Formats: sequence, C-alpha cells, structure tokens
Amino acid sequence: MSTPVVSIVAKSGTGKTTLLVKLIAELKRRGYRVGVVKHDAHRFDIDREGKDSWRLTQAGADTMMITSPDKSAMVKLHAPDEEPTLEQTVARYFIDVDLVLTEGFKKSTMPKIEVHRQERSPKLLCRGEEYDPHLIAVASDTLMEIDVPLHDINDARGLCDLIVARFLSR
Repeated sequence: MSTPVVSIVAKSGTGKTTLLVKLIAELKRRGYRVGVVKHDAHRFDIDREGKDSWRLTQAGADTMMITSPDKSAMVKLHAPDEEPTLEQTVARYFIDVDLVLTEGFKKSTMPKIEVHRQERSPKLLCRGEEYDPHLIAVASDTLMEIDVPLHDINDARGLCDLIVARFLSR
C-alpha cells in the first residue's frame, strides 16, 4: 500500500476522536492532505429514512453517491460479513491523500498510536494481555515505562513530528 496509514486506538471513551481532530488540524497546518477512516463495529446508517439517497439505496442501488459543489458522499453496500479490509478501503478510496488516519482498527497490522487515560484503564490495549508489535507511540495522561515513545495526551504537535518523520519524509 503506497498511502501510509496510522491507526489511533483506545478503549471507548478515552479520547480517540479528540486526538484525531488535533492531529488532522496540525497535519493540515503543515500542508498535508489527510484522509480518515472511522471503524464502526456496529451497523450504522448514514442516510435518513425518506431522503432521496435513502430511497435509491432502498430500491437496490449497490453504490449510491451524492455530490455537491463542496463535497461528495457515497453509500456502498457490502454483502453480509464481507466488510472490506482497511487495506482495500485505503487503496480504493484514498489515492489523493498523503496520509490516512484511522479511528479504531485495533486488530489491524497498521502502525498504531494508543490513547490512554489512567482513569479509564490502568492497562494499555497494545501492551496488555497481548503484545502488539505495530504500536509506535502512546499518548497518555500519565507517565509510564513503555518501549515506544510516550507523549502527553494533548501533544498533537509532537505526535505529528513522529508521524511526519516516520511516514511522510521523502
């Protein structure tokens, strides 16, 4: 895969989205084109019942796209239990960005930054019961001994420095 991917992982309610928002803003400030994939382990519906796009999908469209002067959105149906892999999704839909950040995908083999809050859990996902060799950094609200770089949970600039040096320096 030519587009680098970094997954932001954590237990629910730890601050993945908050950190992602800061990372995106900092990467955009530095001039990078950023894509994001959010994993939802549950079923979601982006369309609202009764809207034209919903009616078209309900009628049987396998792919439905809505476009306007400032954005596009696509609904692509998958066969049951045939969710595309992260690698397939990035290769198919993110050819025009410098980097893809993901929220979730904790079981993927992509490089990961784990968000950690002591009050949420004393243990890390990627250094707990199982050792994830794809962990590249931890963003935490507490000091800890760890075998990867440790950043303050609010240190988007430092995490961007790490991402740029590791994945975007040409």
